[in-house]
Amino acid sequence: MPTSRPITSFKCLTFDCYGTLVDWEGGIYKSLSPLVQQLPESHPLRNDRAAVLKAFVRNEGIVQRERPDALYSSVLSDAYGRLAEELGVKSNKENQDAFGNGVGDWPAYPDSVEALQRLKRHYKLVILSNVDRESFSRTLSQQLAGVDFDAVYTAQEIGSYKPDLRNFEYLIKHCEEDLGVKKEDIIHTAQALHHDHVPAKQSGLDSAWIDRGVEIKSVMGGELKDYKDKVDFTWHFRSMV
Repeated sequence: MPTSRPITSFKCLTFDCYGTLVDWEGGIYKSLSPLVQQLPESHPLRNDRAAVLKAFVRNEGIVQRERPDALYSSVLSDAYGRLAEELGVKSNKENQDAFGNGVGDWPAYPDSVEALQRLKRHYKLVILSNVDRESFSRTLSQQLAGVDFDAVYTAQEIGSYKPDLRNFEYLIKHCEEDLGVKKEDIIHTAQALHHDHVPAKQSGLDSAWIDRGVEIKSVMGGELKDYKDKVDFTWHFRSMV
């Protein structure tokens, strides 16, 4: 059940990064344009942003399950190649590698940095992200510059990708060992219902949903009606401010 505790009584906010703080969908869709533009105007995905993203997410998930220890840059590269093959369009290793190395170019949401700096006055801030350390370091030095995170836990050191429960077990264990914060004092904060809120509930974590799909319908966020019995977040926000 959602907690009855006031949000100010918690000590630590753990964040998904790409999709919650950084515009994953916008960055991905823009970078997929070399594939989409090869499609004929009559193709159902030619002008359907949501359908393109769903197709990419499906291929990305396959790669993550097959290669849970792969760096995220490699996952992206492989997913790009898989999608090109699925769509019947041309790609090459140079295109795939450029796509995989593009994480640091994705824009942060306009409210992220200011909100994080304000929240830092009251909470410890932790990242739990399906990313590799090098890619995240680029984001931290550019789009999230000026934000001081207390810890960053990535798929690279964990060896698996969310929604794998091992990622949340790692988070809980290391928040206590590294920061002295117990599970009951953590709020996991994220957009993606499937990748974050379902495993957060399974792990017994309180959570807050940052619903980024207001202005543009989100693919990553998911449809709440599809997860109503699987998620249990206490707080629902439309933005970070």
